[in-house]
Amino acid sequence: MKIDGKAKSVAIFIGESDKWHGQSLDDAIVARAHAEGIAGATVFHGVEGFGANSVIHRASFFKLSHDRPVVIMMVDHADRIDPFLIILDEMVQEGMVVTWEVNVEKYVHGEDR
Repeated sequence: MKIDGKAKSVAIFIGESDKWHGQSLDDAIVARAHAEGIAGATVFHGVEGFGANSVIHRASFFKLSHDRPVVIMMVDHADRIDPFLIILDEMVQEGMVVTWEVNVEKYVHGEDR
């Protein structure tokens, strides 16, 4: 698949302890995005953050928070992202999903080896 020009990005802000049918929510979202043919997804585990409940979650040397912030980023054509938003609406019970229009300047991958 080739992506260039106008595309859409989505970022999903959740907690590390969030689950979907017994599986970590970030793993479940990435697996579902892959199954739906989304171009790619990247998961970022944060060191510190807070959400709507205003509780600060942070990792420290002495104690790792059990609910550090997690952000999942994806970019694809809007005709793939938009239907996926309906799936995310069901999967993300607590968190935030944001989208914005982007312009893809370069998207390449190596040849199959």
